[in-house]
Amino acid sequence: MPGTNLTREEAQARAKLLTVDSYEVELDLSGAQEGGTYRSVTTVRFDSAETGAESFIDLVAPTLHEVTLNGDALDPDEVFKDSRIALPGLLAGRNVLRVVADAAYTNTGEGLHRFVDPVDQQAYLYTQFEVPDARRVFASFEQPDLKATFQFTVTAPSGWTVISNSPTPEPKGDVWRFEPTPRISTYITALIVGPYHSVHSVYEADGQTVPLGIYCRPSLAEFLDSDAIFEVTRQGFSWFQEKFDYAYPFKKYDQLFVPEFNAGAMENAGAVTIRDQYVFRSKVTDAAYEVRAETILHELAHMWFGDLVTMEWWNDLWLNESFATYTSIACQAYAPGSRWPHSWTTFANSMKTWAYRQDQLPSTHPIMAEIRDLDDVLVNFDGITYAKGASVLKQLVAYVGMDAFFAGVQAYFKQHAYGNTRLSDLLGALEETSGRDLKAWSKSWLETAGINILRPEIETDADGVITSFAIRQEAPALPAGAKGEPTLRPHRIAVGLYDLDEATGKLLRDDEDGRIELDVDGELTVVPQLVGKRRPHVILLNDDDLSYSKVRLDDESLAFVTEHLGDFEASLPRALCWASAWDMTRDAELPTRDYLSLVLSGIGKESDIGVVQSLQRQVKLAIDLYADPTAREALLTRWTDATLAHLRAAEAGSDHQLAWARAFAATARTPEQLDLLDALLEGTQTIEGLTVDTELRWSFVQRLAAVGRFDEDQIAGEYERDKTAAGERHAATARAARPTPEAKAEAWASVIESDKLPNAVQEAVIGGFVQTDQRELLEPYTDKYFAVVKDTWDSRSHEIAQQIAIGFYPAIQVSQDTLAKTDAWLASAEPNASLRRLVSESRSGIERALRAQAADAAAE
Repeated sequence: MPGTNLTREEAQARAKLLTVDSYEVELDLSGAQEGGTYRSVTTVRFDSAETGAESFIDLVAPTLHEVTLNGDALDPDEVFKDSRIALPGLLAGRNVLRVVADAAYTNTGEGLHRFVDPVDQQAYLYTQFEVPDARRVFASFEQPDLKATFQFTVTAPSGWTVISNSPTPEPKGDVWRFEPTPRISTYITALIVGPYHSVHSVYEADGQTVPLGIYCRPSLAEFLDSDAIFEVTRQGFSWFQEKFDYAYPFKKYDQLFVPEFNAGAMENAGAVTIRDQYVFRSKVTDAAYEVRAETILHELAHMWFGDLVTMEWWNDLWLNESFATYTSIACQAYAPGSRWPHSWTTFANSMKTWAYRQDQLPSTHPIMAEIRDLDDVLVNFDGITYAKGASVLKQLVAYVGMDAFFAGVQAYFKQHAYGNTRLSDLLGALEETSGRDLKAWSKSWLETAGINILRPEIETDADGVITSFAIRQEAPALPAGAKGEPTLRPHRIAVGLYDLDEATGKLLRDDEDGRIELDVDGELTVVPQLVGKRRPHVILLNDDDLSYSKVRLDDESLAFVTEHLGDFEASLPRALCWASAWDMTRDAELPTRDYLSLVLSGIGKESDIGVVQSLQRQVKLAIDLYADPTAREALLTRWTDATLAHLRAAEAGSDHQLAWARAFAATARTPEQLDLLDALLEGTQTIEGLTVDTELRWSFVQRLAAVGRFDEDQIAGEYERDKTAAGERHAATARAARPTPEAKAEAWASVIESDKLPNAVQEAVIGGFVQTDQRELLEPYTDKYFAVVKDTWDSRSHEIAQQIAIGFYPAIQVSQDTLAKTDAWLASAEPNASLRRLVSESRSGIERALRAQAADAAAE
């Protein structure tokens, strides 16, 4: 029984039989303020290649009223089953289908999401259709290669605005009738409906004019920095149109900041939805603005790669996401006037760390994953699909050259505009423009799983002159349970030679002979270019971060970096060394206590705020999970004391000061430290330059609640100060964080025993429930988790179930007992492949933590 699933074979058969021409979708959302269901009427015109053939159209709806195929009424009770409407007896050539149904508003961020703002009590709607959820709003052939035009007609409450892929029309009464879209896939159609606030502008260049719009709820309007958002958007338009040599393919470009959004953003054609946490209510660091800009550019890049030209099936999801990630980072790095020319540092520090983590899980898979069905793709929006894929694309650009890369992309867009493609179409275009044969490269990089390690092998004479230099490549065994074999791969890398400049105290790379670029292939690659050179203080493999691999330093370089990591003048080599140290900690090669010492010795010199904030998160995670349990409290005390010292020493009003305030609040533990949080909240103590604004207040409140200093009345009082959607989420986190059996039972029941919580509030509750200081209190929930997780998965929507499966897994109960209970459940529960994957991934985190704890204990 297919349920809501769809296999690749079914999609291929349907695409072979059908060609879809157009959809006309009429939605009556006049009752949206009250919620419930709404009338959905879909008329689809499509061609069949055969007479008498049978197919199906997809629909997820509580009630189906009418199905009319080529003028003949079909019995809904007979043809509607398992979220499919059977279409028997098709005509060769043109067929016309009309479907009338009642569809449901959701609170899960899937389909047509409905949210009521506590500030104005108005409802706000938006759609989210990727991967298979257009069928929750209208009957659709739910697969990316059955493109069509879409004409939406929407009846909405008076005074509301309706935004879709086509330009917004003038309503007639309360009816909004949009012009048909170009040919696009179902999953990038969109409707955003409600009394949204908007700001408008245009992008103009070379006679081209594209209307631009930014939307948010009125309660966020005072915080909407539209000028900054428009600036990034215009930079993206200019850079992408130059590099792609293809004009923006849609008639307008709206960006809509919407509530309770599950992802970062969604590339709906001409109507991008973005999580409204990116409308910053309080002071944030520049790293947050950089991440928001990357998100904006990522979605804009999708207008070409993904929307104009779309993957045939979801096995090329990686290419869709990797291309958008690579080009968005490249735009930040190279676009004239960009605020973030250091974006490759951020990429190395965050995205690649995610990729390396994902690639060492038992679920690791080739970048070009085998996507058998929709269930497969729903759990494949992961660090391989986004971050490893983008890393490999960056290496491909280094391999073929940037000019040849974009020349191939230009040819690809021109040839396949408004169509569907496979990976081979892009690689063929790149082979033609670069002259390189990419088949072997594709096989080793895209069709195999796992990660390589590169190590230098260096010999010097008595005078410190290099007499031999080689790079050894290793292919570690894949994690237990992973499919495939370890693979040595070709790498295009740079080797950087760094010396400490006595005049400045900085580690510098000589502009002329401090860098060589080469191809590494096989187990050992000899590097004769370095023979005869004086050995520098630090030799860094994969300098400039061109390839995707773990990197290890030789002993002399490691010893020097340990003392001078903060002294690299450039941010990228610093980030690469920080990443290597973190990787060694996770791999139990560097004890957690030594990682803490390394961070404390160098973080004060780290100027890149994004790197600082990553280090802060990683240190806390390392102490919580990877430290010898008997040493954990001492390490936490050492770290928290350091966070307070850095907070007091930071420049007043700086990003670093804010980051240290948040880091201090995350682990404050002594009575004196908690008293300080209390005093900062009350205003009886101040730190020069530190404004305890709305979001920082909640950070303090949540920590005080977690240690038992804030009770329900005090949390309710804070919510009265911030009676907004964000305040509701923060209060839910604080309540769930309280260190009492009653608070935990209440939080657990609100998620497991009821399905009423909206997605964002459920996420907030789970985040508060899991507190690393509360292991004993949470220990009974290990058995409860395994007792309910399968039934919960089977009964909830994908997004809601995934939050529960990952968030409530007993990840902080690092013990053999947790492994044994996980193994027993995996052996007996018969979960489907998606749930098995998520639980197995969490299990591997316990194994890793046990190895790291043993390494830390051995270093005592």
